Parts: sequence; C-alpha cells; structure tokens
Amino acid sequence: MQVLGVDIGFGFTKATDGRQYQIFKSVVGESTEIQFNEPLLQANAPYARHIEVGGEGYFLGELAEAQSRGRGFTLDQSQFLQKYAQTLALGATAPLISGNDPVRIVTGLPISFYRKYKDTLTQLLQRRHSFNLIKPNGEREEKVISVERVRVIPQPFGSMFDLMLNDIGKPASQRFVTEKIGIIDVGFRTADYTISDKTRYSERGSQSSDAGISLAFSAIANALMEKSGVSVELYRLYDAVGKGSIKIKGKRYDITKLVQQAFSGLASRIATEVNRLWADDWDIDAVVLTGGGGAVLAPYLQSLIEGELIPVPADQDARLNNVAGYYKYGMHVWGS
Repeated sequence: MQVLGVDIGFGFTKATDGRQYQIFKSVVGESTEIQFNEPLLQANAPYARHIEVGGEGYFLGELAEAQSRGRGFTLDQSQFLQKYAQTLALGATAPLISGNDPVRIVTGLPISFYRKYKDTLTQLLQRRHSFNLIKPNGEREEKVISVERVRVIPQPFGSMFDLMLNDIGKPASQRFVTEKIGIIDVGFRTADYTISDKTRYSERGSQSSDAGISLAFSAIANALMEKSGVSVELYRLYDAVGKGSIKIKGKRYDITKLVQQAFSGLASRIATEVNRLWADDWDIDAVVLTGGGGAVLAPYLQSLIEGELIPVPADQDARLNNVAGYYKYGMHVWGS
C-alpha cells in the first residue's frame, strides 16, 4: 500500500508521497506534435507532462501553457471536476507511483464545496486508472494506478495536520492538539476559514468565500487590459506579480502599485470576513495563515487580524502546506 497526498487546486495541482513533491499549474491543454523537441538550453527544459487518457492526449501545467493552442482553465468547481480534475491528478501522481501496490489518497475541497462535491471527487479518484505517459522522444509508458481508498477532508485542515503531525502521522506539536486554532487558507479561487478546537472541527466558525488570490489577479488583469489592450490570462500573471512588471508586445509595464492596491484591498476584505465570522470565538489562541495566497498576503494581513497570527515560515513553499498535511493525515489513518 502507498499513501499519497493530492491537492487539485484551481491555481496549482500538488502531490506528495512524503519524500518528493509534484507541483504544476492547473492548466490542461490539447496535445500536439512538437516538430523540434530539443531544448535550446538543457537547464531551461520543462518537465514533460504529457499524458494520454482514453485515447486523448493532453499537455499539463507549464507544458500546456507553452505549447497547447487550446488550453483549459476554469474557476467553476463543477466544470473543474468534470473536465480537468482527474487528468490533473493522474499527471501529478504518476511520477510518485512505484510498482503495482494499491494506492490510498487523502485530498481536500474548499469548505463551501465540501458537502456537495465530496462524493463526486471520491468516485472520480477511487478506481483503477489506466493511461499512458508520453516521453519527450514520443515513447509511451503504460501506467496503471489502482486507488483503493480516498479520504476527502475540508481543505484548510491539511495545513493544520501539517503543523500537528510528523511524517509518520503521529502528533508532533501539542500546541495544535490542545489549543483552539483559527485557520485562514487563501488559495487561488477561494479563501477558507475554519477553527480547530482541540482538533475538533467548528461548523460555526467555518466558511468559504470567493476572496481567493484570483480576485486580486483579476483586478490586475483588468488594469492591464485598459493600458495594453491585451487580456492576460490569470494563470500567466504569477511571474509578473512576483517581479512587479510584465512585458506585453515588447513594452514593459510596471505593475508594482497595481499589485499593492489589489493585495491591500483583498487583505482588507479577508480580515473583515474573518473578524466578523469569529466574533463569538474570542477565546481563539492563535490564527494560522496558510496557502499560496496567504503567503503573499501576510504583510498586508498582519495588522488587520485580531489576535496572534502565525504566518507560514519564509523558507517554506506555502502552496504545499495542505498537500503535506493530507499525506501526514493519510499516514495517521492508514500507516502501520
């Protein structure tokens, strides 16, 4: 038996076996024959994510972004599950599978989608998957993944389990086991808020909103549209936001102020939602800020959140907190 954590996010898809991680943009594109497949510089060669499912070929992640004419990307949960989730999950887990051992997966859903789509996601993943990996030289490698169990949990609890458990699923920090902890998980599509009260889930203190980082990206993209006349896809803004500038048709645009305004406005909205939701939970010991969006919004949220705020350590990739916790929880449930 092999335990995997899988996080199929709107922004990035992630998977881990506890030793190594897979992470790529949640973009699915139609595959095409690439006439010249040698990288100009080996150091810049992307990892080939080309799979064939049911006779249909797909490029995934950065390969789809760079090579596919038709690319699929959505912020609609139903469409995301129906069209893309299974393909993304297979692309992320395939490099982690060794041998023919059955696989057990822990994954998650945003709180607002959990009740409605939990069974759908389970049925999507819990089956025998047969597909081909296509190598850069065109060689096909047949893969079979037999997923015998799937456990779906509310998404932000992945980060809590990452803090609470060690790599073999045993309690590692008594603070997160014995205290009342609020969790703010800012993803690409949603922001999720929940409370772990001595490891117990609080329904009253939990909700999702659409205040994900894509809201800020949309504001930046709209401003760029007005300045340049080009509609920049949201998933192509990551590097630009990090650099503070973007080049469109040979002209470079400084977006530093746009980013600051968009992030400041989003942080203000999240803080207002959290402080209102947790108004009766004045006995919270600390608030954990997590998710890829949480990491970039941390400087803006520090002064807005009431109580002690625990940000993601600067040396950690906050996008991996949930998937790491999914794996640890899987080891807690199924590990020997």
